[in-house]
Amino acid sequence: MTDLSADKSTGYLARRRARRDLTGKHVVITGASSGIGRSAAFEVAKKGAVVILLARRADELSTVVDEINAAGGTAFGYQCDVTDQDSVDKTLKTILDTHGHVDMLVNNAGRSIRRAVHRSTDRMHDFERTMAVNYFGAVRMTLGLLPQMRERKDGHIVNISSAGVQVATPRFAAYLASKAALDKFAEVTAAEMLSSNITFTTIHMPLVRTPMITPSGDQGAGTQSPEWAAALIVRALTERPRRIDVPVGTLAEYGQLFAPAIKERVLHRYYRALPDSPAAKGEAVPEPEPIDAEVPVPHRRRRPVPPAVRATGTVLRRAARLVPGTYW
Repeated sequence: MTDLSADKSTGYLARRRARRDLTGKHVVITGASSGIGRSAAFEVAKKGAVVILLARRADELSTVVDEINAAGGTAFGYQCDVTDQDSVDKTLKTILDTHGHVDMLVNNAGRSIRRAVHRSTDRMHDFERTMAVNYFGAVRMTLGLLPQMRERKDGHIVNISSAGVQVATPRFAAYLASKAALDKFAEVTAAEMLSSNITFTTIHMPLVRTPMITPSGDQGAGTQSPEWAAALIVRALTERPRRIDVPVGTLAEYGQLFAPAIKERVLHRYYRALPDSPAAKGEAVPEPEPIDAEVPVPHRRRRPVPPAVRATGTVLRRAARLVPGTYW
């Protein structure tokens, strides 16, 4: 007679649960001194992972590491510039010598530029800078960790892309081109690494309230919190989907497939409606004057959400995850 309990403990479900468990996993996160990277480091550490944080700003990085360790997590920080090959090589050698291996990599370090192309005709460096961080930096980190992942026959790489790649958002030509290049690199590499059990997740992230988007000014769209973005990264590490999209990106891709001319007109109207930011025009942005008096913030009482509404929302969110978008 077959021992079903033993089969369950070593079968598919057990392997799936083990894969979703981040306890003890060595997770490298780039750009971890602030913004999305910082929030992701805290959330991943809460899941029991050993977070290995990389950033250029050593002081801020040290603060994040100390806060995670003080909260009961396990974190290590290494100053690293992903645009510098020597810096990446030395850092990865130190990490592998110290920690033995890396299970997962989150390519989060990024640079954004919001400027219309006609204002960029004498600014080739805008395109070079975004490619240096967003594309070549992520590729440099991936190539540096692939050999030990292939040797261990296990690894997962999460790339933080942008929903703008799907939308083709005006004024982000330099930024979105670098992210689109990374998307295709991950797609090709994932196909090649299938037998090595190395998987990739591309997160098409919407706008997130981080210091990186501050110079861009009003973009006529809502933003998400870094904590919300961190939750997506945890999902990418535990569930390992090929892509995580948001509705606006999926809608834009369907628009490109079925009504490309209409989509282009809509984007042009969006482009004409929102002006370039002062930073894009090369104008100095004055800092707001400090206000001595404290302004009271009104507190609104939140209405209790009925259990039926809460359950319906949960079902809809889970169902939305099953929608693959235009790329299956």
